Amino acid sequence: MGMHEDDQLSRMEDGFTEKEMESTRLNSKLKLNNAVQGMASVSVNGVGGEGGHPTRKRRLASLDVFRGLTVALMILVDDAGGILPAINHSPWNGVTLADFVMPFFLFIVGVSLGLTCKKISCKCIATRKAVLRALKLLVLGLLLQGGYFHGLNDLTYGVDVEQFRWMGILQQCVRFGSRVTDGISTGLSLHRKYQFQWLLIFVLTTVYISLLYGLYVPDWTYQIPSDSSSLAPMTFSVKCGARGDTGPACNAVAMIDRKILGIQHMYKKPIYARTKQCSINSPNYGPLPPNAPSWCQAPFDPEGLLSTVMAVVTCFIGLHYGHIVVHFKDHKDRVLQWLIPAFVLVVMGFVLDLSGVHVNKALYSFSYTCITAGAAGILFAGVYVLVDVYGYRRPVMVIEWMGMHALMIYILAACNVLPLVLQGFYWRKPQNNILRLIGIRS
Repeated sequence: MGMHEDDQLSRMEDGFTEKEMESTRLNSKLKLNNAVQGMASVSVNGVGGEGGHPTRKRRLASLDVFRGLTVALMILVDDAGGILPAINHSPWNGVTLADFVMPFFLFIVGVSLGLTCKKISCKCIATRKAVLRALKLLVLGLLLQGGYFHGLNDLTYGVDVEQFRWMGILQQCVRFGSRVTDGISTGLSLHRKYQFQWLLIFVLTTVYISLLYGLYVPDWTYQIPSDSSSLAPMTFSVKCGARGDTGPACNAVAMIDRKILGIQHMYKKPIYARTKQCSINSPNYGPLPPNAPSWCQAPFDPEGLLSTVMAVVTCFIGLHYGHIVVHFKDHKDRVLQWLIPAFVLVVMGFVLDLSGVHVNKALYSFSYTCITAGAAGILFAGVYVLVDVYGYRRPVMVIEWMGMHALMIYILAACNVLPLVLQGFYWRKPQNNILRLIGIRS
């Protein structure tokens, strides 16, 4: 305003009339209003245009970088997990680097949904987009993890529908939906605004804990094919008769999947086959030790029905972080609102683990949910500060690109589609393929 006043004084000295002065004031007010409107037209990052003019909304770079880091971590643990057991999935209780991949994906699904729904004013359109996205992930998940592709060492494909695996990573991402609204000014009002979502988190957690520790698990049997196709399948009996057991044999998570999905539709390579009771090469897969328990070869689905309940809770926690992006424009406020619940969750998870509620990825235990969701929140806040606040995007350009094409990379690399396609081209014998030529396969 000081520049406008100086301009008006100079005009009076040059002989401008009062009427011309009034016209100048009106033009100044109009420019000021336009500037304010331009400043108000900011993106979800809180970034406006230069000179008060609105600019095209910027993409939240930290979202893509976080997703890209998760994809890179997934590829690392898939390729190097067998060589470095320390980063491979924990055989049962405990948490390793690989055990953070799935919760990080679920967390960022929640964050993304909070931002996506905010951009769509019509609830019908938002619902339709969510349903179409869910159907796409469901179809891809069933195709990639249902048993249709037989693996790197077998170029055949196809699956017996009686043995089809219904659950999987992408299917777990499907089972989540919510809505986003306006009008938040403080962290407390944010919780009040979305109190229904927090109530749903409480209900889901209560249902999970009640079923996990309250359901009675009776004795059960299962069959696996014999080494020779001419022999009858081998039958194993597992003694349980327990309630509240969280071990590999008698937990309610596996029982619910056996009863509802059917044991033939569950994952055939159980994670607990790497425990000391089931493998002489533990923590790697290996031959059964003498007097191995009868449950060692039983199918178990790490993305089962009951564990999905807590996976949805992880998505809701991510959704809360998305709400913070939408409703808080100041960097400091965002980071503070992210870090406080993240550290609370991590501390709560370790306290629960020490008190007997063990961290367990296979069961998706409550303590595991707290630790992994809290770690995701801390990492997301750190990435946001480095990338969106300080602008260090050039060093993470590749990671950001991976995050923007996460689904494509997951399909091509993590699900071995690209290696399968490349391995399908060989010279005279299947062993003479492209992967062996470039040294990836022996």
